[in-house]
Amino acid sequence: MVQPQEETGGTGLGHRSVSMTRVGKGLYEVTNERGGTMLVGGGGDSPDFTPVELFLVSMAACSATDVDFITSRIAEPTSFDVVSEGEKSKDEGGNHLSDIEITFRVRFPEGADGDRARARLPRAIAQSGDRLCTVSRTVQRGAPVTYHED
Repeated sequence: MVQPQEETGGTGLGHRSVSMTRVGKGLYEVTNERGGTMLVGGGGDSPDFTPVELFLVSMAACSATDVDFITSRIAEPTSFDVVSEGEKSKDEGGNHLSDIEITFRVRFPEGADGDRARARLPRAIAQSGDRLCTVSRTVQRGAPVTYHED
């Protein structure tokens, strides 16, 4: 078993936790350990993010952070956009997402540093998917999820 290390600013190894409180039918306020909050809803006409959308956001944000930190050391991007998408399906195994894709649209300035950052981009994306992004790596590897009542 991998031993957790001391937490450092929300990005290091260690325990993670969020709590959720119902504020209305199908609407919840989520709070992280640092006090940040957001509303999560069940969709419909509400603009709040659904759990599936947050799942897609989690994968995109995790990889985007990796790629940004790797490439922006070389050159500051002129644009940095990420699209995360998948197909929500239902089969004999229940509801799930399939065909998940994370697409990066990153542009760097002209010049030697921009050229180096552009050349580094494919490797940075691959490193995120292959070993750095905790969220997508957890999906790819699979992890047990335990539900219980307290």
